[in-house]
Amino acid sequence: MTTSPLERAAESFAAELARHRTGRGLSKKQLATMMGFDPSYVSHVEGCRHRPTEDFARRAEAVLDADGAIWQRFREYDQLRQARAAPAPREPAPTGRWLPPGTGLLVERETATLTLTDHGYRCVIRRQLHNAGAEPVTRYLVRVAVDRWPDDPGRSNRHHREHPLTFAELGLRVFRDDGRSREPMHWRVRHDRDAYKEIWLLFENADGPFPLHPGERAEIEYAYRVGREKWGPWFQRAVRLPTRHLAVRLDLPAALDPRVWGVETSLSADEGPLRTPVRRHDRGDRAVFDWAIDDPPLNTRYRLQWRFRGEPAEAERSTPTGRATDRLHALGLLPRDADQPRRPARPLDLPTDEPRAREVAERLTAVLARVDELHPFSAGLGLAAPQLGVDAAVAVIRPADRAAEPVVLLNPRVVDASPDTDEQYEGCLSFADHRGLVPRPLRIDVEHARFDGSRIITSYSYGMARLVAHEIDHLEGRLWTDRMAPGVPLVPVEEYPTV
Repeated sequence: MTTSPLERAAESFAAELARHRTGRGLSKKQLATMMGFDPSYVSHVEGCRHRPTEDFARRAEAVLDADGAIWQRFREYDQLRQARAAPAPREPAPTGRWLPPGTGLLVERETATLTLTDHGYRCVIRRQLHNAGAEPVTRYLVRVAVDRWPDDPGRSNRHHREHPLTFAELGLRVFRDDGRSREPMHWRVRHDRDAYKEIWLLFENADGPFPLHPGERAEIEYAYRVGREKWGPWFQRAVRLPTRHLAVRLDLPAALDPRVWGVETSLSADEGPLRTPVRRHDRGDRAVFDWAIDDPPLNTRYRLQWRFRGEPAEAERSTPTGRATDRLHALGLLPRDADQPRRPARPLDLPTDEPRAREVAERLTAVLARVDELHPFSAGLGLAAPQLGVDAAVAVIRPADRAAEPVVLLNPRVVDASPDTDEQYEGCLSFADHRGLVPRPLRIDVEHARFDGSRIITSYSYGMARLVAHEIDHLEGRLWTDRMAPGVPLVPVEEYPTV
């Protein structure tokens, strides 16, 4: 069967979209979330079951930063679709970073300043926004997170449960400045957790709404305070919208003799040092550290960290005695030589087994919370029901991003995997005193069930792909050591403390 030029143009658009999505290491679900679409719609467009719309193409271009390639494929498709209309004149070649008209909300400049005084930390964020989309913007999502001891998740979790971050202490203040007036903004809570807040900044106040209309620019500013007893020695910025310029400043007391460094990470790269240095400028009794970057890639995270050499180090916390494996076994985890983890788990009959599925998932989640208190796993961790002696195909994964919700897998199976693999050190809660090099695919597609019995397919990439594959192995009666190359030794955790 021959295809029409219009069908071929749609296929070309779908192929360009898929190429840039996979090149960024994004699943269809991740891309859909970033674009504000339902995951099934992205899947249908890539599969040529739905035709692309102008809004879809604009958002995909902006999110995937495709230098105009996705937008060009859409233009070719759209011109064929409107064959009766006169062809649009060719636009002049763009200069600088290319963005199609109506891309959406852009951050033209962000400046983030964190200042330490006797009263604690004060954070001020200013963002210059440009609405390049076709619809008015009425709200803007921001996040506030604290982690007192980022290298010790268990200690930090206990501390924030006992001393939760509150909106009363934050004293959040929000303003909008459009160059003519400075207006206070209302805000609304989206998520309120012990160490993490999500807040909608609303383009309105007691005098009424003032949405950011297409083509308009405005600066928003929000500021809050956090005491030293809750704020850890780090300050992170995450790029969630196309951003032209990002600048970060730390303003610290020089008397504390601060040492500052930085790291960055993204969906397609492990953590590494900042590519440009942090600059120090002493101003009287203050040590000011500045760092900036132009056109940071979407979903990249930049973290400045520091330590104060001018004050005594914090006393080491007391830890339970014994090996990590022994402490984890006390929580009910079976040893690696037990029979149960070597048998495939029984699939759940959903939705009939929904009450049991929820009970098992809640138990796994509770044990993971206790694990965090005993043994930190900064790269994320997971737990499968057979590790607790429960014969059910249920696993729970806590992503490396501690603000993300745990992933619950019911009756999962890998249906596709990338031919590209990498070899990384893995550990296991069943024997946490050792690590080993394990090859894994960089991407896996997993078919799994919801509690109501319906089934979906989710793609996982990089670190999450490794975590998910590890737990599915447990449900299939396989241990991670089975995947190690012959002759590769296990490494005692004492000899590899950074894993």
